[in-house]
Amino acid sequence: MIKIGSGLLMGVLAPGAAFGCACGCGIFEVGTSSMFPSDEGGMAYVNYAFQDQNQNWSNNSSAPAANNPDKQIETDFITPGLQYMFNRSWGMQVELPFAYRYFKTEVAPNKVSSTSWGSLGDMRLEGIYTGFSDDMSTGVNFGVKLPTGNDNYDPSMVDRDSQIGTGSTDILLGGFHRGTLSESWRLDWFSQAQLDIPTLTQAQYRPGFELDAAAGVNYRGWALGRANISPIAQVLVSERTKDYGAAANSPNSGYTRVLLSPGIEIHLHPVKIYADAEVPVFQNVNGNQLVSPALFKLGMSYMF
Repeated sequence: MIKIGSGLLMGVLAPGAAFGCACGCGIFEVGTSSMFPSDEGGMAYVNYAFQDQNQNWSNNSSAPAANNPDKQIETDFITPGLQYMFNRSWGMQVELPFAYRYFKTEVAPNKVSSTSWGSLGDMRLEGIYTGFSDDMSTGVNFGVKLPTGNDNYDPSMVDRDSQIGTGSTDILLGGFHRGTLSESWRLDWFSQAQLDIPTLTQAQYRPGFELDAAAGVNYRGWALGRANISPIAQVLVSERTKDYGAAANSPNSGYTRVLLSPGIEIHLHPVKIYADAEVPVFQNVNGNQLVSPALFKLGMSYMF
């Protein structure tokens, strides 16, 4: 079977989910600098994202659908999480995502079947350090992704890289920085990066290493009553190595991609609402992989 590819990017400390589909049908979500810790206290959030992978891709261009037995993978992602800063230097974050997936594939010549299922994803536990400066503008995060997601749903039809869970325990390392681009123009900028390193694996399947990075600019000059409205523009970059193991399909896994993401954030303290669309402008995948033309995202957070 030729595997499925092309998810989208998740930021270092933004609400997000690390799901299966190791060659790409998980998501990597980027929030904005306002999602980075800026004071003591907590933030509870829930994030919803949707993507429909229905285009076959090979190298850096579209390819005939007949070259890939997998025809479609449509996923709804729901990610609740909690971030809490114990003081201005140390904090933590935990996420336990859920995904509902529709999968259509060719199970025999000229015979296409489909299935749907929902499952918890892989839990993420991370520590946060922001003690480099008084304004907490620079920070690092470090932690683990645990194999809490289902990685064995209907294995006769759904391959390991199309499961919601990866089955691996991963080390997570990342960092972020935010700053002022122009005070007179009320423009801020932010950047973040994260490395995901599968360390403990099982059932002869090792997902690829992944490096994700993002940079963006947001305008903080709009207001509607008590609500502050910030348009956002972001560039997202992702690099993933091939999967390995007897249960993997190495020739059809791994990718490089660049995405543009316009978005908007509404802040009515203590609530924030965030929405964006993430559109690939460059994709280079190994073998044949399904890609999504866009990912759509909506999130809400509450600070306490």
